[in-house]
Amino acid sequence: MTPTEEAADQVVRAARSLFTRGLTHGSTGNISVRTVDGILVTPTGSSLGTVEAGDLSLVDDRGAHLAGPKPSKEAFLHAAVLRARPDAQAVVHTHSTHSAAVSCLSGLDVTNALPPLTAYYAMRVGRLPLLPYHAPGDPALEALAEATAATRHAMLLSNHGPVVAGVSLAAAMDALEELEETAKLFFLLRGLPVDPLSEEQAAALAP
Repeated sequence: MTPTEEAADQVVRAARSLFTRGLTHGSTGNISVRTVDGILVTPTGSSLGTVEAGDLSLVDDRGAHLAGPKPSKEAFLHAAVLRARPDAQAVVHTHSTHSAAVSCLSGLDVTNALPPLTAYYAMRVGRLPLLPYHAPGDPALEALAEATAATRHAMLLSNHGPVVAGVSLAAAMDALEELEETAKLFFLLRGLPVDPLSEEQAAALAP
C-alpha cells in the first residue's frame, strides 16, 4: 500500500467514526489529509457514512482539483489551513450539533468563542476564534481562514461549524471531539455559576 493509499484508508476510517457517532449527518462535513501527491479530501455531496477510498478527491495546495471525483466545495478552506500550518497533516470540518449551535449565538467573544471549561479543552483546542458568516463554498473565506490558521489550529465558522487542524488526523479528530464536548458543557452550564480555567491556567496548557 502506498502512502497515499494509507492516507485514504485513514480518511475513510475517520469518516465512519464521525458519522456513526453522530458528529456529522447527511452529506455534511469533510476531511482532508496532506500526502506526497497533494491533499486528499472527501468529495462534494458525499456522506461520511458511506464514502470509500476510491471516492476521494486530490487537490493541490491552492485547492485546485488534480484527480478523482469533484472535491468538496470547501476544499479551498482545507488547503488554506494547511498552507498556514506546515506542521499540520490533516483538517476536519463538521457541522456537529453543539458546536454549530454555539456558532449561531449572538454576543460571543469573536477572539475566543468558548471558555476553557476543562483542562483537556485548553490542551487540545486552546483559544477558538469565531469567523464571520460566509456562505458554504464562498471563496471570500479563504484569506481569512488562512490568516486565522497561522496562529490558531481551531476555528469556528459563524452559523456553520468547527474547522480543526492537527499534526495527524488522529490529533485533529481528538481536538474536534473535545471542542464538541465543551460546547455541550457550555449549554448544560448556561445560567449556572461557572468557574472556567483562569487565563494563566489555560495558557499553561495551550497547544
